Amino acid sequence: MFKLILMISLFFLILSMMVALYRVIKGPSMPDRVQALDTISISLIGGVAICSVLFHTHALLEIILILGILSFVGTIAFARFIERGVIIERKRIK
Repeated sequence: MFKLILMISLFFLILSMMVALYRVIKGPSMPDRVQALDTISISLIGGVAICSVLFHTHALLEIILILGILSFVGTIAFARFIERGVIIERKRIK
């Protein structure tokens, strides 16, 4: 019964990632696309966590941490790009 619930939740996470992927491709604006990418990364983290429970392993927990860090940095980079047009500001020395 527990495995069935985990498989159903994994199915719904994959379904939500497909809907978010549609929003990334057809999004009306750039902030909508960034929000959809963030939703995909959060769903991916949840999917890896469910797979970790299904496979009875702790090895996937490091992948969850790496995905979380990359998702955070990527969202911040996209937000700065939308706001200013550049990600890394370089000061010129005269």
